Amino acid sequence: MRIDKFLKAARLVKRRTAAQEMIEVGAVRLDGRACKPSSEVAEGREVEIAYMTRVLKVKVLCADEQLLKRPQTVAYEVLEERGVPTDQRPW
Repeated sequence: MRIDKFLKAARLVKRRTAAQEMIEVGAVRLDGRACKPSSEVAEGREVEIAYMTRVLKVKVLCADEQLLKRPQTVAYEVLEERGVPTDQRPW
């Protein structure tokens, strides 16, 4: 599954276009590296998402698009969440 679709399906980002924009500016990393919206996500990989005031690091538990449509499916496990001062950029 593409990382932009995963972020939307896992409800980490509200819209896929917002996910694509975040990836393009470098606010999303896959296994510690910058990625493209078309990068593939698989189970076991780590995704870091930089929001305005925090950075969230998650481990992918489910990358199946059909399973993520079900409300009871757990898509990720939070590994780390840290705050970022508003005057600094997370990346």
